Order: sequence, then C-alpha cells, then structure tokens
Amino acid sequence: LLGFLLVFLGLALPGTQGKIISRCEMVKILRRNGFEGFEGTTVADWMCLVKYESDYNTKAYNNNGPSRDYGIFQINSKYWCNDGRTSGSKNACHISCSKLQDDNIEDDIRCAKKIAREAHGLSPWYGWKNHCRGRNLSSFVRGC
Repeated sequence: LLGFLLVFLGLALPGTQGKIISRCEMVKILRRNGFEGFEGTTVADWMCLVKYESDYNTKAYNNNGPSRDYGIFQINSKYWCNDGRTSGSKNACHISCSKLQDDNIEDDIRCAKKIAREAHGLSPWYGWKNHCRGRNLSSFVRGC
C-alpha cells in the first residue's frame, strides 16, 4: 500500500521533483566548467547560491509575481529566458525557460555565466546575497 501511495503521489505532483544533484557532483560540475575564479567568484560561492536558490533541484521554479525563476540556478523569465507567459521578456540567454528545468544543465551553466559576467558577480541572485555573500562557505566544497 505504501509503495502504491508513493507512486500515486509522484504522479500527482508532476514537475515538482527534478534531478537532485548531489553536493560533490555539483562541485565537480562547477570545477569542470571553470567557475573557480569566474568573475571573482569561487565554486563555494556558486554552491551556496545553488543550495539557497534551488536546493540542487534541476526542476525548481518560483513565482515572482509577473515573472518566474527556473532551474538549478533560478534564472528569471523577465530577463534571461522565455516561458511564453512573462510579458516584455528580454530572453537574453536565447533559451526557453523549460530547457532550464531538464536534467542537462549545460545550457543553465552558459546562461548563469552570462548573468554573472554582465553583473560582474553574483549580485543578481538574492539567495546568494542573503545567505552567502561575505560568509565562510568552505563547508560547501569540503571533502569533494
């Protein structure tokens, strides 16, 4: 019965649970993609950002009134991606927001780097500003 209920609940909540990338796997991905030192940031900065923005969930999304944030980096539909529902979307990453919610995060990485490059850092992300900036973040990469 429990198995049936869990399967039923899984079917009843489509799109809420994506791939959860483990902490050390995410550290490896960020290192492999040149995030250490990128625009003056560290892999630990990005790990903290991902933890507080999406909790390492590739399918994460959040409503922000007229716009929405998508994917592991919580990329916003007003400026960076097109979700077909945000009026005046700039779509500066030239990507459908739904592509930011699949398990392939290569396009998410390209867009997140574009955002950080334009901002010269991670200030566009409130999760990072509120929980990570100016703190010791070594625990996010320890042992990986």
